[in-house]
Amino acid sequence: MNLEFSAEELAFRDEVRAFIAENYSKHLPTDASREDLSREDFLAWHKVLGAKGWSVPAWPVEYGGTGWSPTQRYIWSEENARVNAIMPLPFGVSMVGPVIYTFGSEAQKAQHLPGIRSGDVWWCQGYSEPGAGSDLASLKTTAVRDGDHYVINGQKTWTTLAQYADWGFFLCRTDPSAAKPQEGISFILVDMKTSGVEVRPIKLIDGGYEVNETWLTDVRVPVENLVGEENKGWTYAKFLLAHERSGIAGVARSKRGVERLREIARAEQLDGRPLLSDFDFARKVSQLEIDLAALEITELRTLAGEQAGKGPGPESSILKIKGTEIQQRLTELTLEAVGHYGTPYYHGMYDMGSNEYPIGPDYAQHSAATYFNMRKTSIYGGSNEIQRNIITKMILGL
Repeated sequence: MNLEFSAEELAFRDEVRAFIAENYSKHLPTDASREDLSREDFLAWHKVLGAKGWSVPAWPVEYGGTGWSPTQRYIWSEENARVNAIMPLPFGVSMVGPVIYTFGSEAQKAQHLPGIRSGDVWWCQGYSEPGAGSDLASLKTTAVRDGDHYVINGQKTWTTLAQYADWGFFLCRTDPSAAKPQEGISFILVDMKTSGVEVRPIKLIDGGYEVNETWLTDVRVPVENLVGEENKGWTYAKFLLAHERSGIAGVARSKRGVERLREIARAEQLDGRPLLSDFDFARKVSQLEIDLAALEITELRTLAGEQAGKGPGPESSILKIKGTEIQQRLTELTLEAVGHYGTPYYHGMYDMGSNEYPIGPDYAQHSAATYFNMRKTSIYGGSNEIQRNIITKMILGL
């Protein structure tokens, strides 16, 4: 694999870098913290990219994709990571969008794809339930056909940012008598303003409000909101999760995180010497970089396969496992590097009337909160234990 950029690719990188430099800071600061973002903040860069035609680079050209090569998409990720850009949320762009343009009706494509591209419509995901997380096939939310509608009843949990959502995509049981639980599930699109939909916040340990439980009580949804065939939702759900897992790897962001870790370790002192001069700590950082370089090659191979028309397969599970493990190790090392300045952050910890972090240097800000928040990455999108089972079956044939 040739890892040297061609002259054309370098020109593309310069174009992307110039566009980001000219436009991003007009809409969001590069040090924006996720928990402080409003709905408008989350969507600001998405809308700029939508107007430019760059919001859905992985989509087929006929549905608004850019037609970029795998290398160009890689460069795009790298350049956005350089400024810590708040990228378009995955629920529409990387998850339900590909499901709709692959399995949806022409009417569904016309209705929903433009709003996803432009950033005008916010989507959320209704998969997990209190008793159906890793064992998603055991979900109990039902959708019963009543004339031209489905009547949905049930509860979903961990519905990320549903408090902002316009639409949601939900897995519902439409055939409770199916021989296998996976065979009786359907994939249904729900307008979140429909009567009977209630979003209740789940407060996290750091005081943030990122996830919710969603209750659906006699929610009437038009039959035309069914994606694909009834009782075939498990097929679409697996397709969606494969796309989601590929994106969870977050290689470009982790590379930027390692750079920041090295900066911190040069600034922090250990017995009067930079922490990075400590052999044991430097070894852990170097091993992290080696593993990240290997993951980067895997991601490039996966992108090349997608460009050739090969959808994400078991590679997405490998990316998900290694990507999330690296993210967690990165936050662990960052917390170790800031030492006692990593006192857990909580909302309201800032000084009254000041935006300055009250304890330690600026680079210690949010290090503990980020560490705690990243514990979830090995669980969502299908836990890493489940991903190992998938790899065992698909690659090893066991």
